[in-house]
Parts: sequence; C-alpha cells; structure tokens
Amino acid sequence: MNKTLYIFLLMVYNFYSLYGQSTIGSVERLDPEINSLIPKNAKIEILGSGYNWSEGPIWVENLNGLLFNDPPENKMYLWTEGSGVKLYLDPSGYTGYAPSSLKKGSNGMAFNTNGSIIMAHPGDRRIARFNSSFENPEPKFETITDKYMGKRFNSPNDVVVNENNDVFFTDPPYGLKNQDNDSLKELSFNGVYKYSNNQTILLYKNMTRPNGLAFSKNGSELYVANSDPKKALWYVFDLNKAPPLTPELFFDATSLVSKEKKGLPDGLKVHSKGYVFASGPGGILIFNNNKKHIGTILTEVASSNCAFNSDESYLYMTSDNYLTRIKLVK
Repeated sequence: MNKTLYIFLLMVYNFYSLYGQSTIGSVERLDPEINSLIPKNAKIEILGSGYNWSEGPIWVENLNGLLFNDPPENKMYLWTEGSGVKLYLDPSGYTGYAPSSLKKGSNGMAFNTNGSIIMAHPGDRRIARFNSSFENPEPKFETITDKYMGKRFNSPNDVVVNENNDVFFTDPPYGLKNQDNDSLKELSFNGVYKYSNNQTILLYKNMTRPNGLAFSKNGSELYVANSDPKKALWYVFDLNKAPPLTPELFFDATSLVSKEKKGLPDGLKVHSKGYVFASGPGGILIFNNNKKHIGTILTEVASSNCAFNSDESYLYMTSDNYLTRIKLVK
C-alpha cells in the first residue's frame, strides 16, 4: 500500500475512534413520553471499545470528563471530548488488601459531599475512598468499611452516598470465583448495607444478587437492582423507616430476559426530573415517575451502568466492551 495512503487511512481511523462517530443499537420507544427525554434522531455513539467489561461510570467536573472502570483488568479510564479515552489509573482498586479469587479492580463509584470519590472494591472486598488528586492520579485508597459483624464482605459492587455522607452499597458474590460456594465467602447472604456514623448497618439480606443502586429524586427511597435471570427485578426501599427494611417491587423484568435482549438489572441513575435509567435486558430501560417502562436504549450488548454529564445533555453507558453515549433533551 502507498505510504501516504496508509497514513491517511490511519488518521481517518484514529479520528473516528477518538470522536466516536461510529454508532450502535437503537431506541425502543414504548410511550411518546420518551420523546421528551431522547430526541427522535438520537444515535448511540461508540466512544471507546476493547474493554473486558466496562463498569462504574461517573462524571467528574474537575476533569470535564467521564471516569469508568474495567474491573476484570483492574484498570480505570478517563474519557474527555478532546482526547477520547485514556488509561487513568492502574491498578484501579485491587491491591491485595484482602484474599480474593478473581482480583477485580474498582467497580461502582460515587461522590460524597466533600468531593471525594467513594469506590466499591470487589477484589479488595471493601468500600474505600480514593485518596489522590484528580489531576495526578495515584492508586491510593482509604478503607471505609470491609466487614459486617466481624466477617469480611463478599465483593462490594456498587455504591451511592447521600447528603449526610451516609454510604449505601451492595455486596453480591461476583468477585468470588465460585460465588456463593466460594471458600473465601464468610457471609451466608448477599446484602444491602448502609455505613453511617462509623457503623455498618445491614438493610436487607434476602436478595439473591443485589447490584446497582440509586436514590429517588427526593432521596427518600433507594432503588436496588437484582441481577438474577430468574428474578430480574428492581426493588424500592423506604429510607424513612428503621432497618432492617422490607422492600417493595419497583419493576419485574424477568419476562424480558432473553438471548436477544442481553443483560440483567445492574447499575442505574435517576434523572433530575425523576426518570430512572436502569441497565437491564436489552440495554438501558427508562421508567417514568409512575414506574412505567416507557422505552429502552437498545445497546445490542449487555450494559452494566450509566451516568449523566453535568447538565444532563448526554447519557454515558458502559456496555460490555464499549463505552457509549446518547444525546438527551435538555
């Protein structure tokens, strides 16, 4: 091949890779209400690819970009509009702090009111604070909690923090090679927890695979996903009640689970207008304030989580080996 032509083609390839012009999937519009959220001509852009399993997206104002994880590879990446995707932190969370069979890096992430990122570390089996500057990242982590009643957590998966800096998190067995039957598993259940005033409080222990979680618009309720193909559900917990809590069913997606619609209830985020964007069968399911499923962002692959940018003009999605986004109505 002519050298000049080769260089030109390489530049074109890098341009498209960098700025995400390639697209994937479509939008399933089950109710006209979805048109007030997603423009009719919106496309799902591919911003990055080649990850083992992308997870835990969070928009960071200081970086004007999105951080996201690849837990199986123990790496964290940063995407910005000008530079595309770059490796940000390695290792991202697994440091050998605890015995682990899969050694996964950081997964879910959330800000506290002090501007620090609180992280779920499935490999180190703890909830930790990222103790580094955003501009010069180093793998420095401070343990917040790693045990319940003296027993080590299974593998914390996702985390959210309220305005009082109370930390809520899920603890499925996905970071253990043999999951519920792993010899390293110390707890007999997979719990939903709250960490407050230096105490780890069990909120609920009867979910088979607790996973993603998010607060309702007013913060009085906690939505929690159950990533079980036989019980593909989202629950809602009333946080005004004293623990242990008894959840109500938010939505049952078990009938949607199929080979065609890949994915299970996983990470989720709540829009400022109260709409719930939840990863599940097919991609990202969208629910209105009446818990009605009004549509799905069909990503063609299993999606693990999503995050809005600061003005909610885009939804960013971690979709299997991809990082994707779709434009929203502001």
